[in-house]
Amino acid sequence: MNPSSLIGIVASILLMVVILAFSADNPQLYLDWPSLAIVLGGTVAATFLSYPLRDVVRIFGLFRTVLRDEHIDIQSDINELVQIAKIWVTGDSHAVEQALTEVTNPFLRTGVQLIIDRIPEQDILDLLQWRISRLRTREAAEAQLFRLMANYAPAFGMLGTLVGLINVMGNMGNGDMPAFGQNLAMALMTTLYGILLSNLLFRPVAVKLERRTEQRLILMNMVLQGISMMCAKSSPGLMRETLKSFVAHYEDEIFDGAVGQAEHAEHTESSTRK
Repeated sequence: MNPSSLIGIVASILLMVVILAFSADNPQLYLDWPSLAIVLGGTVAATFLSYPLRDVVRIFGLFRTVLRDEHIDIQSDINELVQIAKIWVTGDSHAVEQALTEVTNPFLRTGVQLIIDRIPEQDILDLLQWRISRLRTREAAEAQLFRLMANYAPAFGMLGTLVGLINVMGNMGNGDMPAFGQNLAMALMTTLYGILLSNLLFRPVAVKLERRTEQRLILMNMVLQGISMMCAKSSPGLMRETLKSFVAHYEDEIFDGAVGQAEHAEHTESSTRK
């Protein structure tokens, strides 16, 4: 499981335990199935109305994607690209094909194979850019689905609140205090469930999917640049440094904290001696 997802789940559970342990005289009052049914049922119904069936049924698969520990090894792809580029510069296409069999990144493999097939550079770049655009569009729609559910959940929580208040008003003249309390509890619990589902489930999943897409796009654009440099038969050393810039933090380009602090300490010590 993804470590950050595991930490988030544990933290959410601990939050609920603390709330129930220190803020509730009777923790069972926070478990109200009709309220949960209103929020979940309304959210699911609105989602089905908003998206095609094939998109909605993928929700469970996307949950597994978020929980899965998916490690993107950019450095490995850089090494593979540079190694293939070294062979390509020599003009040995057969050796390049042999090296290509060990490449695990399908996007990289496609680009190199097109180069081997002597496809014009612009056609290769157009095809790879189209695949990048397709991935961006598809995964943005997946994240948007969860953002939509995050908006629906509080709205249906408010709907449950209105239903509960209507029932409270309708029973005020009957003197039935248990029914009065039950309806009022449902009115409040639906809002609580809507807020919790929105902010502890749907919205975090959307953010994590968006972050995953950003990382995948960085990798794909890096590969695209490498393929372009292979077409131009650029120096493998130049290629390595160029591709590394895709993943380098800008702070590292302008300031090395350890060196800067050492120089500052040395300057301060020198000034003190004077």
